[in-house]
Amino acid sequence: MPEYTLRCPRLDTSPRIARDFVSAVLRTLQLDAVADDAALCSSELVTNSCVHAEGAGAVLQLAVDGVAVRVTIYDDDPALPVLREGYDGESGRGLWIVDALTEGRWGIEPGIGMGLGRDGGKGVWFELGGGAAGRGTCLAESTPSPGRVSSYAATLARSDCGHGVPARRERGNKG
Repeated sequence: MPEYTLRCPRLDTSPRIARDFVSAVLRTLQLDAVADDAALCSSELVTNSCVHAEGAGAVLQLAVDGVAVRVTIYDDDPALPVLREGYDGESGRGLWIVDALTEGRWGIEPGIGMGLGRDGGKGVWFELGGGAAGRGTCLAESTPSPGRVSSYAATLARSDCGHGVPARRERGNKG
C-alpha cells in the first residue's frame, strides 16, 4: 500500500501546501471522489498543529489502500486536540469540519511524536473512502455521549488495537 509523507514547518503556508499535496496525490491516483474532503481535512489538522502545538511543525502521512485513504498529522506536542461544544467566528471549527466530512472516522494516536517513533507527541488521523487504510487501523464503535463534553480527552475511547477514537455525539445535542 502506498504511503506519502510531507514535512510541514510552523509556517502560514503549510496548511495550503498540505492541502495541495494531498489533493495532487489523490487525483494522480484517480481518487477524485475523496480528494477534496481529504485535502480540506488535512488543511484543518495541519492548521491546528501549526497554531496550537509546540514544536517545529508537523509531519503529514497519507496512506492509500484501494479506495480507502488515511491521513495522519503527527507533531511533538502531547496536548490532545479539543472538540469544542461550539465555536466562535475566529476559531474552533476545524475538528467539527473533520468530524462531519469523515462521519466521525477520526481520532488520535497519543504518545507518538512526528511519526518517527519518538515518544511524547501525537498523531491526529482521519479516514475517508471504503474500509480502513494504513498501519494498525481499527475503528472502534462508540455510543453517543450524553450531556456536554468540554474536552476531547474526556471523550477519548480506546479500541482493541489502541487507537483513540472520539466518542460519537448526536448532532444538535446541546445538553
